[in-house]
Amino acid sequence: MADGFTLKSSDLGGQLSKAQEFNGFGCSGQNVSPELSWSNAPKGTKSFAISIYDPDAPTGSGWWHWQVVNIPASVNSISTDASAKHALPKAAMEITNDYGAVGFGGACPPKGDKAHTYIVTVYALDVETLPVKVDTNAPIVGYQINAHTI
Repeated sequence: MADGFTLKSSDLGGQLSKAQEFNGFGCSGQNVSPELSWSNAPKGTKSFAISIYDPDAPTGSGWWHWQVVNIPASVNSISTDASAKHALPKAAMEITNDYGAVGFGGACPPKGDKAHTYIVTVYALDVETLPVKVDTNAPIVGYQINAHTI
């Protein structure tokens, strides 16, 4: 199984920083996608997917900040600001986030709201590509990711 599968980031610790804050919706961050690296992927991994999700967003269904799928199994890291710099692996595909844009959309909780939780996950998948498109609804992408997680 996934014993020892480890995710690290030199950019993240606790809450997202001003660098990962959205620039818009009343926020003035830099909207920089975080550096992520992982190791010890489970046997049989054919690709990876990344998600950053906020279950505390006042929408009734949370908020998808970033979904990246079809990351080749040979890749074990994503550089800082890879989304804006178009520096993701060639086969990787970013999905439209809940701001309505393709790529990373940083944190921007409503003023006065409680602190939000941001769940950053790298998934090891049993397929090379997921049957989704850039504009596939985020929950459907999540469903496909979960259906193929090792």
